[in-house]
Amino acid sequence: MPHRSMAVGIDIGGTNLRAALISGSGEILRRVSEKSAPDPELVLGRIADMTRRLDAPEVAAIGVGVPGRVDARRRAVLSGGYVDLASVALAQRLENMAGKPVIIDNDCNMALSAEMALGAAAGRGNIVMFTIGTGIGGAVAEGGRIVRGSATAGQLGHIGVDLDGAVCKCGRRGCVETTSSGTALGRHIVRAGLGPDVSVDQLFARAASGDIEARAVLDVWARPLRAAIDTAVAMFSPDLVLLGGGLGEAAHRALAEAPALATWYQAPVQPAKLGDDAGVIGAGLQALAAQASTASARPARGRRAILVNGIPASGKSTVSRGISQRMGWPLLALDTVKNPFLEILGGADREFNRTLGRASYQAIWSIVGETPAGSIFVVDAWFGFQPRELLEQHLSRAGVGQTAEVWCHAPGEVLAERYRARLDQRLPGHPGAAYIPELVELAKRAEPLRRGPLFDVDTTKPVDFDAITAWLREVMG
Repeated sequence: MPHRSMAVGIDIGGTNLRAALISGSGEILRRVSEKSAPDPELVLGRIADMTRRLDAPEVAAIGVGVPGRVDARRRAVLSGGYVDLASVALAQRLENMAGKPVIIDNDCNMALSAEMALGAAAGRGNIVMFTIGTGIGGAVAEGGRIVRGSATAGQLGHIGVDLDGAVCKCGRRGCVETTSSGTALGRHIVRAGLGPDVSVDQLFARAASGDIEARAVLDVWARPLRAAIDTAVAMFSPDLVLLGGGLGEAAHRALAEAPALATWYQAPVQPAKLGDDAGVIGAGLQALAAQASTASARPARGRRAILVNGIPASGKSTVSRGISQRMGWPLLALDTVKNPFLEILGGADREFNRTLGRASYQAIWSIVGETPAGSIFVVDAWFGFQPRELLEQHLSRAGVGQTAEVWCHAPGEVLAERYRARLDQRLPGHPGAAYIPELVELAKRAEPLRRGPLFDVDTTKPVDFDAITAWLREVMG
């Protein structure tokens, strides 16, 4: 049985969006990428799609490295530069889409975490890191821990190097991002008349062959970065300064012609080892670390519930009974609670049936709340028939600390045939044949809750109870 020690790590850049399936040891098992975009909704949609392509039952959590100012504790993007995700409630919406816990942090913090775990900063406690790409990111570690301040410390790309310089996206003038990022390098190349298609490797080759203009471009690109590095060294006195990102190696090479400006403020400067992989590796490792911390902090004896979800005739009753029989967990179903009342009352109209359904729903959670701490229940219901907020209230009152969802579904025409075949078995008060067109339409828009881990069951196929129970043993510990 696989161990849930995998995560999806996502690195959001100004040019590319990268995602990878990361093992507990930081190994990249599979990767995908998409182009970035300035539209935050488009970026959110693309990273959600990449996450779906990488997701597996073994994935415990998702980590996202975000450019700009990020309050990791509150999971809030405060502002961005080339990709500004402050408006989209990134962590919550991705969590709802993926059904897995999501953490977010500044992208350079994620990269530095990876370099400390597996790369050039392994074994070092005090590190300053600049990531050179579309913009410039920054991160600082002291004693092996990322420095966050009140929320967003480490924005080294916004160290001022020219008070009369170009206006930065942050609103100030002359930030090192405006002079020494990849975007700035492109501007320097064009202004020197070297042509927009000149690569950084070609630039070094020209400089090595004596091209004065190429050497001047590298100088105007590297010297402000050197000034920013000296400032960071003066502030943090690190053991090591790392240069990462897509242009980290090139920046390190260019700095050979731009030595430290003052003898007081010097520290070793090295290129990062993990390159563009650092962001996804760090995001994955940080997601796993956060999940492990949450698990250890979770009350050991909280009640738990398996939410077997699906619309009428979706096969959820068969699935929930199979789970209950195999796992030995008590089963609570809406119809189990409701039908004895319909039998004694002699039937009812549809509106009373709905009222009785709401009361049965509340009764289920009242029963759960009266059981010993540590109990696990299988709950069979179409959870979409009541507001999500009501479910959260019931779970809170019942003391349910963990849920997993099994989503049962089939095409509308299959559901219609199943429902029609069982009409003579249903008690008065349940909807009759007139409900079938409504059921078919409901099948088109019904979706899982995506609350916690999710297992998808297409009930037009034989139900693989071995796979379901193995998954449940894993996710429920």
